[in-house]
Amino acid sequence: MPLPALRTLADEAAYRQHFIDQYVRGTILTRDGIRVYFGAHDFAHAFYESTRRDGTKDAFSLARAQRIDWISKTLLEPGADWYQGYLKVKKAYEPTRSATVAYGDFVVVLGFGLRRDNSIKAKFITCYHADNSIGKIRTSPAWTLADCRSAFGV
Repeated sequence: MPLPALRTLADEAAYRQHFIDQYVRGTILTRDGIRVYFGAHDFAHAFYESTRRDGTKDAFSLARAQRIDWISKTLLEPGADWYQGYLKVKKAYEPTRSATVAYGDFVVVLGFGLRRDNSIKAKFITCYHADNSIGKIRTSPAWTLADCRSAFGV
């Protein structure tokens, strides 16, 4: 799959507004038709990085922000690879979390939950260029909608 175009905007404020318009206020679905919800606070987690490598994201990353449109493209890509997410606290793969890869090492992470009617919904967790961890991600168990539903007992 060819890489999508990078988004070039004037500054951090323009990227933030684009995120709010497209993701927070927009309707984003996965290829399975699952609605993905985004919060305005997700912008900082996805598009900031740690300059001190201590886990504290303290600097806006233009390189990350330019891939802002890749989030929806990854989630809709029919040929994307979907893997179960790994939870450090449980030290286990979790079928209610996914790491989706469609374009090189770009990963979109989602957490899944249930609506009142027992349909599946998704929450955007983050996205990033997984240059150091892509090998581990690609050896994770496959994520499937059936396994996710089963984990919720529906």
